[in-house]
Amino acid sequence: MNGKADPRAAGEVTTRTRLERGRGALGPALELVHTGRAPTRAVLTAELGVTRATAGAVAAELEALGLIRIDARPSAAAGSQGRPSHRLSVAEEGPVALAAQVHADGFRAALVGLGGRTVATAPGCETVDADPAQVIGSVVDAGAQLLRETGRRCVGAGLAVPSAVAEPEGTALNPLHLAWPAGAQVREIFTERVRAAGIEGPAFAGNDVNLAALAEHRHGAGRGARDLLCVATGHRGVGGALVLDGRLHTGSSGLALEVGHLTVNPEGRPCHCGGRGCLDVETDPLAFLTEAGREPGPEGLLVQARALLRDAYAGPAAGAGPADSAVRSAGHPAARSAAEALIDRLGLGLAGLVNILNPDRIILGGLHRALLEADPERLRAVVADRSLWGRSGSVPILACTLDHNSLVGAAELAWQPVLDDPLGALG
Repeated sequence: MNGKADPRAAGEVTTRTRLERGRGALGPALELVHTGRAPTRAVLTAELGVTRATAGAVAAELEALGLIRIDARPSAAAGSQGRPSHRLSVAEEGPVALAAQVHADGFRAALVGLGGRTVATAPGCETVDADPAQVIGSVVDAGAQLLRETGRRCVGAGLAVPSAVAEPEGTALNPLHLAWPAGAQVREIFTERVRAAGIEGPAFAGNDVNLAALAEHRHGAGRGARDLLCVATGHRGVGGALVLDGRLHTGSSGLALEVGHLTVNPEGRPCHCGGRGCLDVETDPLAFLTEAGREPGPEGLLVQARALLRDAYAGPAAGAGPADSAVRSAGHPAARSAAEALIDRLGLGLAGLVNILNPDRIILGGLHRALLEADPERLRAVVADRSLWGRSGSVPILACTLDHNSLVGAAELAWQPVLDDPLGALG
């Protein structure tokens, strides 16, 4: 030996040292890229509070795991000075999570990558009978087929159901709009079906609106909110969720925010809970169709209700004259009146929640999103007039922005172990 140090070996030691120092930052770094809060290596360095070299080693390790992509030669923005920082993005061809959702009209399966990107999806119409294993088996089979077709690596699976899910048991406590028995072991059944399909990774289950709120907070209309209230109606019933200080609030046993059973019409429809005039039966798609004098059709309640709402608020066709407009407006008076009734009841319920929770933002999903978009001023006026805090400073009310946000949220459950420890989960 000549006694001289090998510079390549020294470089490798330095790189390993930096990575060892930054290994605890792998999870936080991945979450920053996953949620879009670290679009460049410079931002990642600042957010993690580490050196530029350590941030570089962390990003390189995440890229080696197939989770993110580093663009080392980004183009500089016009008018900018200095060398542009490496851009960071999720790996488009990277692993996925299997997301599954069961609702009153059937199910939907999807593959969801980092960043909340839906890679593939498959809907299914199926009568949901009293045996949860039947429809859960169908949605898992649909997801397994998507995995075979895409050839993607799967990190785990998540299931969204229209029921409060008790923790730690993973049971559907009150699936009021499904034929399932109370206390159905949905997480256990889902896990068994996932394993039987040969899908690797952990399996989880949660309430569909809770998961929608989680997805919207990380990737959609709830980004940046500290105290976020989400209220939504899908195919049947109404659910609510709350994100506090960036974390989903589920209560002591997973049962918090059962907003569907707030009374908004004391003389209204009987509710499955035993009450009358609850938000659950006064502002969902079936309530809208009934109020408008329409019979539910075969295409699904939510699809039918959205189509009717579009017709109720549609303007005249291009080139139509005043007479055409008058005919068109006169064609859906019952639907327009029904929509206004639902908006007023929804506003009353939201005002009560604002008084109790004092959120800094409200987001609405499903048919509630469509009602907001149809007549935003009416809904906001009802909430402002009926809530103490609304009169002094109105709470922003926004539409959810993610398609199939409950599915994206179900995928977030499966991605969480990877976000917590990327190397341990995938290395």
